[in-house]
Amino acid sequence: MRPDASRWFARRTLRAGDAPSARTLVSLAGGRTASVVIPALDEEPTVGAVVASVRPLVEAGLVDELLVVDGGSRDGTVQVARSAGARVVSVAELLPAHGSRPGKGESMWKALEATDGDLVVYLDADVLDSSPGWVAGLLWPLLAEPDVSFVKACYDRPLAGGGVVAPTGGGRVTELSARPLLDLLHPALAGFVQPLAGECAATRSLLESLPFSGGYAVEIGLLLDAYDAVGLEGMAQVDLGSRRHRNRDTADLGRMSATVVAEVLARTGVELRGGTLTQFVRDDEAYAPSERAVTADARPPMQDVPEYAARRARAS
Repeated sequence: MRPDASRWFARRTLRAGDAPSARTLVSLAGGRTASVVIPALDEEPTVGAVVASVRPLVEAGLVDELLVVDGGSRDGTVQVARSAGARVVSVAELLPAHGSRPGKGESMWKALEATDGDLVVYLDADVLDSSPGWVAGLLWPLLAEPDVSFVKACYDRPLAGGGVVAPTGGGRVTELSARPLLDLLHPALAGFVQPLAGECAATRSLLESLPFSGGYAVEIGLLLDAYDAVGLEGMAQVDLGSRRHRNRDTADLGRMSATVVAEVLARTGVELRGGTLTQFVRDDEAYAPSERAVTADARPPMQDVPEYAARRARAS
């Protein structure tokens, strides 16, 4: 790493296990409120446990809102999330005049309209081992460090295969696409262990000033834009330990990687000459091409959305 990234890594990499108690964090908040947002789509097996892991912090007064934004689930995600104690809204219900697009980024963006917390924490819904310490750890730098506006999670990524779970080896798109691109094109961000982590936290004022890319590009897009807005000194990362979720097959990983690569290159000023990813499948012993669009159309900063600006003005 270049010197500035190395210094940042040493100073701004914290462990969630070292975070103060919820009571101490409430004191540090000084009246600032926190919203936890869980985007979900067909996550019935796991969303309930993720919601349940946040409930103790609601009861302790550290988390003021616990919201699941459902992207149109066809399973029992909505019912399970509500039963576990979350408020659930459909992404289609929010800002209806703007329509709805598929993807996690849409749910994250629209969640700003459905929440009021001064601080916003995003959690993935497909996690198998979430803990109250994750949210507390992500909020910690925002509450304790006046300069910090954006916090990214980092963790080990186990990889399951053949009935065996290896302690590392997950996060393949990070290691094969995102990290090489950041090191080569945005070396100041080389100290981020998990640049594609779905768990992150930020001040509302920062989030509402940033565009939200669609699809798999939302995580890397927010990271790059947060850096442009607040610089390294305004960012931190928190080690959550180990994070297990369902592993994707290589075709899914290829589509994710294409979107991440396109987002980084586009933000670096590289002209993209194509808009599709071609993959191949066997069809009657021959290869058949399968094409998917590689798009990550961004939603504008929420502060520029008239309905949102009007609602915030009325609330103030």
